[in-house]
Amino acid sequence: MTEESEPGAGDDPERAGADDVVRRERFSGGPARGFLSSMDDDERIFAADLAVDRAHVVMLAEQGIVDEEAAGTILAAVDDVAAAGFDALPDGEDVHAAIETAVIDRVGDVGGKMHTARSRNDEVATCIRYRLREDVLDAIETTLALREALADAAGRHAETVMPGYTHLQPAQPTTVGHFLLSYEGAVARDTERLFDAYDRVNRSPLGSAAFAGTPFDVDRERTADLLGFEGTVANSMDAVSTRDFLVEVVAALANLAATVSGLAEDLAVFSNKGLVELSDDYSSTSSIMPQKKNPDTLELVRATAGDAAAGLNGLLTTLKGLPRAYNRDLQKATPHAWDAVDAVTEAVEVAAGAAATATWDEAALADAAGEGFSTATGVADLLAMQGVPFRKAHEMVANAAQRAGDASENGADYAALDAAAESVLGESLDTYVDRESVEAALDPEASAAARDSAGGPAPEAVATVRSDAEASVEADADALAAERDALASADERLRTEVSRYD
Repeated sequence: MTEESEPGAGDDPERAGADDVVRRERFSGGPARGFLSSMDDDERIFAADLAVDRAHVVMLAEQGIVDEEAAGTILAAVDDVAAAGFDALPDGEDVHAAIETAVIDRVGDVGGKMHTARSRNDEVATCIRYRLREDVLDAIETTLALREALADAAGRHAETVMPGYTHLQPAQPTTVGHFLLSYEGAVARDTERLFDAYDRVNRSPLGSAAFAGTPFDVDRERTADLLGFEGTVANSMDAVSTRDFLVEVVAALANLAATVSGLAEDLAVFSNKGLVELSDDYSSTSSIMPQKKNPDTLELVRATAGDAAAGLNGLLTTLKGLPRAYNRDLQKATPHAWDAVDAVTEAVEVAAGAAATATWDEAALADAAGEGFSTATGVADLLAMQGVPFRKAHEMVANAAQRAGDASENGADYAALDAAAESVLGESLDTYVDRESVEAALDPEASAAARDSAGGPAPEAVATVRSDAEASVEADADALAAERDALASADERLRTEVSRYD
């Protein structure tokens, strides 16, 4: 993936063929030949380059820039190169030059017309976007699988009470459904970010040439349509030089990786506490301690956030301060995106599987839900509902917790609360609220059920959010299918047009 006028790259003894069409004799030697080559990274865009070549040649013929006979000869040679595969390409400093060399090897000088009105600058930028579209859609698909797994599990556990934590300390009772849907909502926003990024990836730079356009009467909209792009990047200098679409995609992936890293951490911690058991398919054992069941896959999911963040940082650092229009630094930018999309997509797929197959221990969760006097806020809320200023109620419940001390791992009982009321409020607790209501507020299950505000942990609130989540997943799945259909239709259009030159 190299720039139009740069010197050549290194020879690969396994790649036979004519001299690189770009390198020629002047730049055929020197110790930097291998250093300049991008062939090791270019297999990923081999199919993309073939599609771009076909669309460009069809457009050249339609515009009368090359005659139809030459176009047919070139397109037949491109088909032959495609059938031979990437490994059969001759030596080249990049896949673009190697394909062009292979075409010329097959049909002679007429093959050189394929590059008319085109630079490797706009060619490579188009190939990257063409391939990245597929990768982004694959990443989106994994987010939908994860969201579906979370929503399904939330439906099964809408009433399963569990401890909720802040600062890793018992805070308030909640439900497993509420917990899982908190991640579904976060991943849903990650899906939105990827869709937004896709829209800006899906624009064609082809026809911009090196950066200053071309004197030939090219039809940029035609090639964009044949390749399934939704329009073009308007300014030719911007089109070939910008890689902001890579930044946007990798940033969205890094955010997604951070989201699933948090889920992986929570599931690993809950597994340690005996609150959830991961499937054997997503666990491993020790090489020396046979009793161990380790959440290894989740630990690797957690670590992927570091890979994605490093990729984003590497990409931004590479792009920072680059002058317009093209610089060879860009050759080093794209692999950061490939690495990130591969790592994050796989991690999300694994997280979806782990979430879907995890078994929640309802009894252990119920026992743990009241630990650390997690219902304290419920008692304070109950008093506030009876007219006691919340800060005063907060002080009274804190006093009760202090009185209880370590006497009970679940905190203060009614007696401690009553004593605290006498101390802080100057009256017994039953002056404000009856004992039955207090006992209910102290019960973790009743406490969670009482929190029925929108988005809360009560079963009814969970059901509403889950229903919305399922509808959102379905809508996003339809949008994903539409994007895939659009690409498939464009591919069929291109094949149809190419067939006219057989």
